[in-house]
Amino acid sequence: MSDVIEPMVHEDQLPGHESQLEPKPDWEPRYKGSDRLKGKVALITGGDSGIGRAVAALYAREGADIAILYLCEHDDAAKTKEIVEKESRKAIAIAGDIGSKEFCEQAVQRTIDELGRLDILVNNAGEQHSDKDIRDISEDQLKRTFQTNIFSMFFLTQAALPHLKEGAAIINCTSETMYAGSKHLLDYSATKGAITAFTRSLALNLVEKGIRVNAVAPGPIWTPLNPFGGQDPEKIPEFGKKTPMRRPGQPNEVAPSFLFIACEDSSYMTAQVLHPDGGDTTSS
Repeated sequence: MSDVIEPMVHEDQLPGHESQLEPKPDWEPRYKGSDRLKGKVALITGGDSGIGRAVAALYAREGADIAILYLCEHDDAAKTKEIVEKESRKAIAIAGDIGSKEFCEQAVQRTIDELGRLDILVNNAGEQHSDKDIRDISEDQLKRTFQTNIFSMFFLTQAALPHLKEGAAIINCTSETMYAGSKHLLDYSATKGAITAFTRSLALNLVEKGIRVNAVAPGPIWTPLNPFGGQDPEKIPEFGKKTPMRRPGQPNEVAPSFLFIACEDSSYMTAQVLHPDGGDTTSS
């Protein structure tokens, strides 16, 4: 893709390092594994931190080897790789821009070459920028947000599909903003609407191949995404406190949703969206 907009690494301190975040998010799995993903290989975008790290940790505990895709947060990626390996599973960390079709193809091929197969594709990575006025959203930012949040899902699915067999799962991360809206996250919310439509349509497209496609729509979760530029700084002290549960969620409260729709427990579910959001969507 010759007109790829370069990642907005320096603007708003994005994409953000979990190693610099205080307090640290809770990523640790809360229970012993039961081999629900034994022998599987999962590719997780944004697997270095936040929800992606928690999913990688939980998948590894359940028996999966993990390919971690990330942009440039090498310290976070190294930590997640270490977490997976402490569960006695294999892990590879692949740095690059998922907004690039070429990189997505290379990342999938490296996963196959080094881990031997691909069973679960988790399209988790996301990018958001807070803007009070739609006129403040530059053309480059608009293109960049769509490249990261939805174009990448097309690119990775296209690259992964030849390697996915019957019983495979694709899981996309959408957001409560798709349902409730967000007046300061116009471009981000628009991509999340696209992701939900993509999930439901792709599920119908792939159902005859025995590949299930579902999504998770988190609410306000304590990850690097919001404190490092995804929200106005003055809003961070109140982040998540307007939910019915009166607090933000933690990544390890979201990861079990990703596990459920990756394993055989959800064998009769496709084109669905799970909502770990503290009741936020229903109260909007």
